[in-house]
This record gives sequence, C-alpha cells and structure tokens, in this order.
Amino acid sequence: MTAPDEDDASDRALLAAHVAGDPDAFDELVRRHRSRMWAVALRTLGDPEEAADAVQDACVSAFRAAGSYRGEARVTTWLHRVVVNACLDRARRRAVRPTVPLPDQPPADPRDRLAERETGIEVEKGLAALPVEQRIALVLVDLQGLSVAEAAAVLDVPEGTVKSRCSRGRARLAVLLGHLRNPNGSAPVPPGDAPREPDPEGGQP
Repeated sequence: MTAPDEDDASDRALLAAHVAGDPDAFDELVRRHRSRMWAVALRTLGDPEEAADAVQDACVSAFRAAGSYRGEARVTTWLHRVVVNACLDRARRRAVRPTVPLPDQPPADPRDRLAERETGIEVEKGLAALPVEQRIALVLVDLQGLSVAEAAAVLDVPEGTVKSRCSRGRARLAVLLGHLRNPNGSAPVPPGDAPREPDPEGGQP
C-alpha cells in the first residue's frame, strides 16, 4: 500500500476523529467530498431525486461503517465505493418498477451554446441507456477521472473488468450517439449488434 498523500492523510484523521467521538468530523469529511459523491450518483441514476436519496443513503452508511475502515484504500475510494453501492441498490429496486422518463434538464447557463446543451442532453440519455455496470465504470473513469486501478478498488473487481466495461460502454455510446457525428448519414447499427470485446480478466460485463 502506498503512503497516503496530504489530502488523504487529512481525510483519515477526520474519519478517525469521527470514530473517536468528534461530533463535527464526519460533517467536515462529507463537506469535502459531497460534490463528487453527488456527481457519481446523478450520472449513475440520471434522476436528481434518486441521486439525492442515494447520497443520503451513502452518508448514513459511511457514518455507521466508519469504524470498519482499515485504511487499505484512500478515503475517497472508500466513499466512492459506498455511494456506488447505494446507487446500485436503488437501480436494482427501480428496475422492478415502471420505467421513469428522464427528468427535465435544469436551466442551462446562458453563456452555453444551444448545440452544447443539446449534446449534453444526448450524452445523458446515452449513459442512461447503458447497463448500470458499464455506466458506473464510465462515470468513474471518464467523467470523475479515476484511474482504472482506483475504479477497480471502488467497484471491488479486477482492473481488467473495469477496462472491459469501459470499452463496451464506449462502444455502445458510439452507436447510440452516432447521429451527433453524422446527423444526415445512415442509421447506426442497433446497440445489441455493437462489437463485444473480450474481458481479459474473465470478469462480468
């Protein structure tokens, strides 16, 4: 295990203080990381209300499980894992309910161009159409900037599985968003016919 950097050392100190009974330490830890937790939840679930509930669930879980943190991973990795698990729980429960349409997008910054807003909406729809495992891998690696190793630690899967899920997710997105690059061209191949790449670690798709 590599030595923690300064930020992680500070996070670990806050977590330890919380376990020791400091009433303010956990709130400070959440304040530091809530925006990233929220971004992961929103991109994964595609629904602001569901994302808010998932972050709340994750905070409660992290608060209760702080004593089980053993320091094998960075605190940020541990928190990502907790919020991803909360999102997966909600996604599984939502899968047995009727499909809910994507929510209206929030008002865009007036400085944004119309084309950029429309592209962003299409990308959100494309992500929502992916299998949840591929979606989360892409959110962590491509949108949150985690390394493959960090994402693997968050998801508790081999690095090869993360690479495979990202590769397949990107291939599906390329098909789903093909009209953005070629709006007047022929129809793209259906997503089910997109090429499937072998999983080098034999992990799940």
